[in-house]
Amino acid sequence: MQYRALGSHSFTVSSIAFGAWQIGDENYWGPPRQHDYEAVVHAAVDSGITLFDTAEMYGNGESERALGRALRGRRDRVLIASKLLPEHCAPAAVRTACEESLKRLSTDYLDVYQVHWPCRTVPFADTYDALERLRREGKIRAIGVSNFGPQDLGAWMHYGDAVSNQIGYNLLFRAPEYEIIPACIRHGAGILVYMPLLQGILCGRWTRIEDIPPSRRRTRHFSCERAGTRHGEPGCEALLLNILGALNALAGDLSMPLAHLSIAWLLAQKGISSVIIGARDIEQLRSNVQAAERSLSPETWDQIERITSPAKILLGKNADMWLGTAESRIR
Repeated sequence: MQYRALGSHSFTVSSIAFGAWQIGDENYWGPPRQHDYEAVVHAAVDSGITLFDTAEMYGNGESERALGRALRGRRDRVLIASKLLPEHCAPAAVRTACEESLKRLSTDYLDVYQVHWPCRTVPFADTYDALERLRREGKIRAIGVSNFGPQDLGAWMHYGDAVSNQIGYNLLFRAPEYEIIPACIRHGAGILVYMPLLQGILCGRWTRIEDIPPSRRRTRHFSCERAGTRHGEPGCEALLLNILGALNALAGDLSMPLAHLSIAWLLAQKGISSVIIGARDIEQLRSNVQAAERSLSPETWDQIERITSPAKILLGKNADMWLGTAESRIR
């Protein structure tokens, strides 16, 4: 396992982080068996993963509960990052939400407490001051943000700091490259990547749109006629399949799984502190951890650029995967 600085903070984190959404939201991912998810979390710790990411909204708190149970006896070996809902950004609500997360996680402190999405109804200064009080009290060690675009990140940094910015980023969604990644580097915020495999689509298992589970066909890649979409855009389904086919062929030529190619590419990008992977079994976990040891040649980089740039251009600068440009929550 490789370890990297988390932005300008003194923390070092594993280049692969464990995403706990999958172990605590059975409505989205299906029901886990307790011994299964605990074994996966234990294997993650044993593999050298030090950063575990969760949120109060994942499974209405069940992700935090499950992670807390699984990390009993191992808390001192890991960093826990959780997230605060936008509707809990008023000062009193910040404290209540944090204390509830601590209870669910069975811990006295959070290593990183992140604002999950920018809040449009409470001034950033008020939220930051409330978080800073929690930091002085020792209930959180560092403050982070998530889904902050360059405008919001700059406004947040005017009041204080953010050790990290968690963003959706992958080979099929490269919008953060336009403005967000440069802004994070400029402000010294480490980048935590979520959806590195676009919820399994970049594992190469699906070759038809109809094979992809409906709950994973809601991003801007898919037609607005698909159930559950909110973006109002035509999508780019034919292009998506063409890119997936070309990436699968490239991965085959390199004798590596497409997931490894995808993760290795992300880890080689500037500003990336850690890539958050979800895993519901030990084999999947170990495979994703192995991806951190892969390296890509300049020739492979050129091929990836040629294959994926059409989607980058078509989807544009809007870094919200689910909403169109006019409604984008990421500014």
